[in-house]
Amino acid sequence: MKAFIFGIIVTLVVLAAGVYFYFANGMAPVATSAQAMPFEKVLANKALHARVEKEMPKTVPIAADDAAYAAGAQIYRDNCAVCHGLPNQPKTGIATGEYPAPPQLFQGKGVTDDPAGETYWKASNGIRLTGMPGFDKSLSTTQLWQVSLLLANADKLPASVQQTLAAPLQAAPPEPKQVPATPPKRRGRRG
Repeated sequence: MKAFIFGIIVTLVVLAAGVYFYFANGMAPVATSAQAMPFEKVLANKALHARVEKEMPKTVPIAADDAAYAAGAQIYRDNCAVCHGLPNQPKTGIATGEYPAPPQLFQGKGVTDDPAGETYWKASNGIRLTGMPGFDKSLSTTQLWQVSLLLANADKLPASVQQTLAAPLQAAPPEPKQVPATPPKRRGRRG
């Protein structure tokens, strides 16, 4: 029995050392262009879905009406569209370079099949290891619900809200690249 327990302990120590070696020697994929680590997607998705299911609000405290959709559309354009896109528009450079790729919420079914409380939880808390920030410190509870209702009802928005969303994002002109000046070569005197 002692040999069995000793074997388990040695196995756990070797496994922990192997994991440490994997990360400490730069073998883990950390660039956005790298493939996911083994089981990364499965474990992250399982944890996310379990946490959201446990904590998401079950009732919506504001009305799902045209005023909420209009406000949500402007908030979405200002805070979300750069990553999650707008209807019938190409991905932005930011969205193209993110890993994992952010879902384009106005393509396909988006999140219209998700309860508004699930979208609220994700927008409020963010999602670790995805680039999705939590907006709970920068948007009010009402604003978060307005965006959540907009997305939950994206397939049945009034024409005025669809027009707000259809306008192209105004991209800021790129900053000119600053090339550091190289100091002139000095000719030293030997002496």
